[in-house]
Amino acid sequence: MQILANIIPYFISQVENFSRRERISFAYLSIENVLGFSKSDCILKNDFKINKKDIKSLINIVNQLKKNVPIQYIFEETIFYNLKFKLNKSTLIPRNETEELVKWVLQYKFNSLFDIGTGSGCIPISIAKNSNSIISALDISLDALEIAKINAMYHNVKVDFICDDIFSYIPKRKYDIIISNPPYVLKSEKVFMSKHVLDHEPHSALFVDDSNPIIFYERIIKLSSDYLNDNGMLFFEINEKYSGDIIKILSKYNFVDIELKKDINDRDRMIKAVMK
Repeated sequence: MQILANIIPYFISQVENFSRRERISFAYLSIENVLGFSKSDCILKNDFKINKKDIKSLINIVNQLKKNVPIQYIFEETIFYNLKFKLNKSTLIPRNETEELVKWVLQYKFNSLFDIGTGSGCIPISIAKNSNSIISALDISLDALEIAKINAMYHNVKVDFICDDIFSYIPKRKYDIIISNPPYVLKSEKVFMSKHVLDHEPHSALFVDDSNPIIFYERIIKLSSDYLNDNGMLFFEINEKYSGDIIKILSKYNFVDIELKKDINDRDRMIKAVMK
């Protein structure tokens, strides 16, 4: 791996626990992060000689990938809604489906929003960058909120971050929108998940007990029925298995205009409801 042209073949040959497409993507990301070269630079400068320090950095990245460490945790950052976010292992890696949820919310007019289970702050910060609303965000993890605050400062947006447990927290005001991407993966589904998720992402942000899979939705719906303004909206990312159960609870608390939305994979992964 003495020249730039050798990096992509090296990643392809060494990182066998990811798909070929992912290996190529990781190689380009590593080239950009370590050497500062874009994809076009890789063509124009393919004979560029790499110094020993940078070779060592690239080898270290490959060794971490071999241990199933997600590339986002290696670089401690990711891109979400075209914005760069810092991450650590206390924060879930934002998914494309959550970008779709943010896009859906931004189709509406609102003056205030409350995000529950904010993690890296990707949802409220992305919305703050694209609206003029008053925004609050809650998470039980102080470590996650420290990263969220850094991200908010980096993007020069104001978000009121709150460290508390949603099962005991009482909001101090009402909101036009409440949004949440709570834990919804069943613990029994761990056997179907890849090691880079299981070994490295925070389980508290991912999994719920099979005995009560919609516990977070029940709590947030009940809370929202008291702390949404009239005609306020509640948005969730959901486990498609429980869309029917969630709709029943929403109806019980007098939410109307309940709408399921499919993600890019044609799965019912988002839901919106209006408080009357």
